[in-house]
Amino acid sequence: MKSARLLSIVLLLQTRGRVPAAELAERLEVSARTVYRDVEALSAAGVPVYAERGRHGGIALLPGFRTDVTGMTTDEARALFILAAQGAHSALGLDDALRSALRKVMAALPAPHRPAAELTGRRILVDPDKWTPRPSSATAAPDGAPSGRGPAEDLDVLHSAVFTDLRLRIRYRHSGETRPRTYKVDPYGLVAKAGTWYLVADRRGRPQLFRADRVVSATLTEVPVRRRAGVELAAVWQQLRRQVEDRPAEVRVTARIRRERLDLAVRILGGALTGPPRTGNGEGAGDGDGTSDGSGDGGWATLDLAFPVLPAVRQLLQFGDSLEVLAPPAARRVMAEAAAALTAVYAADTPP
Repeated sequence: MKSARLLSIVLLLQTRGRVPAAELAERLEVSARTVYRDVEALSAAGVPVYAERGRHGGIALLPGFRTDVTGMTTDEARALFILAAQGAHSALGLDDALRSALRKVMAALPAPHRPAAELTGRRILVDPDKWTPRPSSATAAPDGAPSGRGPAEDLDVLHSAVFTDLRLRIRYRHSGETRPRTYKVDPYGLVAKAGTWYLVADRRGRPQLFRADRVVSATLTEVPVRRRAGVELAAVWQQLRRQVEDRPAEVRVTARIRRERLDLAVRILGGALTGPPRTGNGEGAGDGDGTSDGSGDGGWATLDLAFPVLPAVRQLLQFGDSLEVLAPPAARRVMAEAAAALTAVYAADTPP
């Protein structure tokens, strides 16, 4: 503990210059007396540190003194390079500054830590943006149930696997299936997309995404990994992400929704909307029984939607009787069948 505190004092003084003893004590959660004892220990060890008393006094290093000791552990260095994979820097115009900063950090790292830090930047990516395809169970989160539950397989196993350069055997449960399948894959790395982790790997030489919370088990083989020459995780991820988000919408749906639920619908269904809601007079007027609430459009707005597959329209059930699918007839049948099935589930438990 004391050695870590001494190193913290040196790094703070290098960054801040002269620092009052009381401030150092507060930052390090010790007493001012302990800070002065630490300063004496640093001085005895050859660090040119001194204390100045008085109103403008404090603890300082002699001008020109620098140490190349970063105090970083291997895990701390790797953590920095994982954070660097985020795309937020582009939006702020800080990409060049980030690259420059990382070069400086890499140069300052102790030599034994540099390979791990560099490899981490190539094996782990963090993409904070949500998926932006047409929403459906097939595309909103690839091959998956909603996020928010823990991985079936410990993420540490996958994390270790991507750094071993060995082929991986996984048992994987696809969406809508109850029994897992077994695959041998060549991992490129892990991607955290909007809080959900994915394993990015080649299967039989073709790139594929595997949601971490659907990996039932993962085992390292003794076969060396077979990645495509010159291909890195970032490039494979961009290819797979485009495949998900650029999936064409094949089903066009027209629906009407009550005006008081319109804002909510736009927030939830924004990716499926093919145009702005239509709320003018005569658009979807009436409540189906010839009545009107006096708003001029019967209190309804019309939505034009697109989905990649017909069963995806079932997500509109979340709006209950506040939304009605108008066309096509096939989409109305899907909604009717889903509603009937839901009714049967609850009717079976209804007491007489």
